[in-house]
Amino acid sequence: MNPTNMLELQKLVLEKVYENKFLFVKELKKSILWLDHEELHILYNWAIGKFNDRYRTIINCVYLGFDFQKSMITGALAPAY
Repeated sequence: MNPTNMLELQKLVLEKVYENKFLFVKELKKSILWLDHEELHILYNWAIGKFNDRYRTIINCVYLGFDFQKSMITGALAPAY
């Protein structure tokens, strides 16, 4: 599968799982592993445009490298290292 198709696939997956916060984070993290820098930029802009009202903080945290799922347990943003 070429990278453009992977980008489009990840968009479809995110649209399907957006109602489940944990699945959304999991799939967004996968995207970061699979896509190149340019595609990540495209996906970020698309995700912010599509899910800004619901997941803006989550999207930004995932892109910045924070472990959002851990922070949901502790109540604080924790770096993912």
